[in-house]
Amino acid sequence: MEAVLGHLRAAIERGEYAIGDKLPSEAELCRTLEVSRPVLREALRALQTMGLTVSKTGKGTFVLANAVEDPTFGDYAASDLLEVRRHVEIPVAGYAARRRSAENLDHLAHLLDRMEQETDTTAWVAMDTLFHLGVAEAAQNPVFRRVIEEIRDALARQSAFLNELGGRREQSNREHRAIVEALMDGSETDAVDAMAHHLDRVETTLTDIVRSPRTDIPTEGGPEA
Repeated sequence: MEAVLGHLRAAIERGEYAIGDKLPSEAELCRTLEVSRPVLREALRALQTMGLTVSKTGKGTFVLANAVEDPTFGDYAASDLLEVRRHVEIPVAGYAARRRSAENLDHLAHLLDRMEQETDTTAWVAMDTLFHLGVAEAAQNPVFRRVIEEIRDALARQSAFLNELGGRREQSNREHRAIVEALMDGSETDAVDAMAHHLDRVETTLTDIVRSPRTDIPTEGGPEA
């Protein structure tokens, strides 16, 4: 999927498909790139998330822009989502370190153990959102949990995007482990630092994806399925 996305993104950025142009049909792209339809559809969804294309039901996929600026996850732009996460989740981690219960810690530790063993991206992403909800619950303020619930779909979309294109899963597991250890120690400072580091890495990976199109995709012959 990464290879297909890189191939199509590079073609758009080179101007082979101009703004307003319709991309070839899925059948034609599958045939040309020699990939399965599910792989192609994942790549097309990623292009849309990046803001490069728009899908019109019954009409096809059209080029919307020739450069990636600010990916969109559900109803929220990535920049808006990250800004809110920094203002909410970092202090929430500090409150959680001070207020967490034994039940909160057991839940997060068990969830993290499952995440570290999970190999399916979809299942891991679902647990990722549960992890961040769990930290909010540990802060013992229902408003914090409600805020995370509001952005839960966007968090899941962002998580899937970063894992598919940025290989974030193992790094995220380590960052989540540091957060849980800080909560177990009851260290507000360590918890705040661990969550800030986690969000820094999210931003860095997202920036790398946005600014670094893959230009090493062969122009003749399709990427392997």
